[in-house]
Amino acid sequence: MPTSGMLSRRLTLAILATACAPVGRGWAQGGSRQIIRFIVPFTAGTGPDLLARILGDELRQRWNEPVITENKPGASGNIGTQAAARADPDGQTLLVTVNTFVMNASLYRSIPYDPAKSFLPIIEIATGALGLVVHPSLNVNSVQELIALARSKPGEINYASPGRGTPQHLAMELFKLTAQINLTHIPYSGSAGAVNDVLGGHVAAMFLPIHTALPLAEQQQIRILAVGSKVRARQAPQVPTTVELGMTDFDVDLWFAALAPAGTSKAIIDRYNAAFNEILAQPNVQAVLEKQGLTARGGTPEQLSELIEKDRLRWAKIVKDAGITPD
Repeated sequence: MPTSGMLSRRLTLAILATACAPVGRGWAQGGSRQIIRFIVPFTAGTGPDLLARILGDELRQRWNEPVITENKPGASGNIGTQAAARADPDGQTLLVTVNTFVMNASLYRSIPYDPAKSFLPIIEIATGALGLVVHPSLNVNSVQELIALARSKPGEINYASPGRGTPQHLAMELFKLTAQINLTHIPYSGSAGAVNDVLGGHVAAMFLPIHTALPLAEQQQIRILAVGSKVRARQAPQVPTTVELGMTDFDVDLWFAALAPAGTSKAIIDRYNAAFNEILAQPNVQAVLEKQGLTARGGTPEQLSELIEKDRLRWAKIVKDAGITPD
């Protein structure tokens, strides 16, 4: 049994060793830390919110760390995105968002972040198809018939969106540019009012997420004319794409991504990327996303960086050509 002198000496050495050692292991090596926050710049129940909660639950089980989803909606996602951009680049706060993140840079004269400089890409999480839908009272059964009717009644056919600058709004503006037609925009403050007025026949058309559109079409409340994707949606293989109908390079898929504040270390980015790729490769996760009209993606940070830059330039041109403004 050690004597009190030996115990005191050992205790002193232990205290000194603790004082001189780094505080915990580095985060990228899996050291313990505080709560992980996924900031979603939109309300609960939206696509980014759903994805953040799925990834967060899976990550919590893998890393045994608390993960919370924090909704900070407002200003087309700008409020929550600004909060994420200002967070410490320590890996404890991520942004989970949709491609409005890129669109806003062209739409608003000033936004509180730079899509290329304020964040570091981690991963593209998923994509979701948008369907071009009309109310049956419009008496059109195809995109060609819609275009013909719109050309015969310039400006008389109206369409809804969840608000100015939303992907649904810009999708229809791109459709107008490509088809060379004039439709009147009716913006709403959210999806619920827009969808209800399309169902009631008060507004003639809209771009809707395909998983929202399908049950309504089955009930014959709306007609789906096309999906704005390069390939047919898995959930609606019978619906043609706008590309098939002759609209070259018409791709208005929603894409969702995870990003970290600028300054975050490569080790942290890589650790998140590896974990998210594993999660998105799970059949059960893919099945959950499929039911929500989403397709799991994955990939490298570099691939997401290329997507952001490509879309930034593309939507800047569309916004300019269409003369779109946020108000």
